[in-house]
Amino acid sequence: MTGNERQRDSMRSRYDAVVTGVRVAGASTAMLLARAGLRVLAVERSARASDILSTHAVMRPGVVHLHRWGVLDRITAAGTPPIRKTTFHYGAEKVELAIQDRDGVDALVAPRRTLLDAILADAACEAGATVIHRATVSQILHDSSGRVSGVEVVDAAGAVHRVKAGVVIGADGVRSSVARAVGAEVLHEGRTPAAVIYGYWRGLDLNGTHWHFGRNVAAGAIPTNDGAACVFAALRPERFNAQLRSGLDRLYGEVISEIDPELADSLTGAERIGKLYPFAGRPGFIRRSWGRGWALVGDAGCFKDPITAHGITDALRDAELLSHAVVDGTIAALGGYQYERDQYAKELVDLSDEIASFDWDFDRVKALHLRLSKLMARECDMLRERQTALDAVLCV
Repeated sequence: MTGNERQRDSMRSRYDAVVTGVRVAGASTAMLLARAGLRVLAVERSARASDILSTHAVMRPGVVHLHRWGVLDRITAAGTPPIRKTTFHYGAEKVELAIQDRDGVDALVAPRRTLLDAILADAACEAGATVIHRATVSQILHDSSGRVSGVEVVDAAGAVHRVKAGVVIGADGVRSSVARAVGAEVLHEGRTPAAVIYGYWRGLDLNGTHWHFGRNVAAGAIPTNDGAACVFAALRPERFNAQLRSGLDRLYGEVISEIDPELADSLTGAERIGKLYPFAGRPGFIRRSWGRGWALVGDAGCFKDPITAHGITDALRDAELLSHAVVDGTIAALGGYQYERDQYAKELVDLSDEIASFDWDFDRVKALHLRLSKLMARECDMLRERQTALDAVLCV
C-alpha cells in the first residue's frame, strides 16, 4: 500500500479544519492547529517535496518562528547553510551587515522549497494532521445558510470524498480557488511588479546573501542547499516582454552584467544546475482573509512582489496568527487575525511595490530598505511579546 493510499484510508468525513495547500503557509497552519488538538485535513495537489517558485530567503522573524516551533534544527541538519552576513550593493557601494544573535537565532537560512515544505508537512503529520498529496479540492461546500461547510476532495486514484469542516482554510497561492469560490474581496493592490529570472549555481564563494541594486535592474545571490546558490535577476516587465524572444539565457546574462560585472564573472566560473526559471511579474494584493466558515493564509490572502524576499517569512507569521484565531473560534478573533496581519501586510506590499518599480535613486532605495528593517524589528518585538505572554501562562 502506498503512502497516498494509507493517507486516503485514514480520511474522515468531518474535520475541525481543512487546509487546501500544504506548502509553507498551509503546512505550518495545519501543524499548529493539530498541535492545539484540532482534527485537521491538509490537501496538496503536488507531490511531496516538489519544487516551486521561491526566493528561498527566510528573514529573522521567520527564522524565529521555525526555531520556536522546533523545526529549525531539522532544516540546518539537512545541510542548509547558516547565513551570518548580508551585503547590499548600491552601484559600486557595499553595505555589509552581520546577522546578530537575538531571540535564539544567530543566523538566517534560505532552504530549498523541496526541503522546507517537506519538513513542515512532516511536522504537521507528526502533530496528528492528515496530510494528503496529489489530491485536489474540486469544490467548496456550503450549508443551507450559505456558510462554507466543507470541501469535495478528489484523491490521486480519482475517488471523490465529501468532507465536512468547521473551517476551510485556503493556503493555495495567489490563484487561490478558495478565495475565488468565496468571493474574497481584494482590499489593497500594488501597481508596479518586477519581472524575475533565476537559476541555481554551484561553485560561488558568497559569504552570505548579496542584494544588488542598479538603474532599472536588481539581482540577488542567496546560498541554499547542496552547495548551491539561487541567483536572480530582476528587471522591468516591459523589457522582459520585449527581449524574452531573444532567450532567457541572453537576457539573464545581460541583466547580471549590467548590475555587477564581478557577479557576472563569477558565474562564468561556476556550474549552473538545471535551467533558468522566468517570472513575468504580478502586482501585489491583500485580500479579505476570513468569512463565514473560511479563511485565507499565505499568498492566497496577501502577495507582495518577491523583490523584497518576504513571502516565506510572512507565510510563517500569518500561519501562527490564523491558527490562534481558529483555535479561539470567535468572529472577533478572526477579525483580529486580519487586523494584525494588515499591520504589516499593507506596508510590505507598498514597500515591495515601490522597490519593484525601479523609480528610485540609491538614496531612496536605501531609505526603503531602512523602513523594511524597522518593520522586521517590529515583527520581532511582537514575537517576543507573544513568547513572554506564553511563558507567563505556562508558569501559572
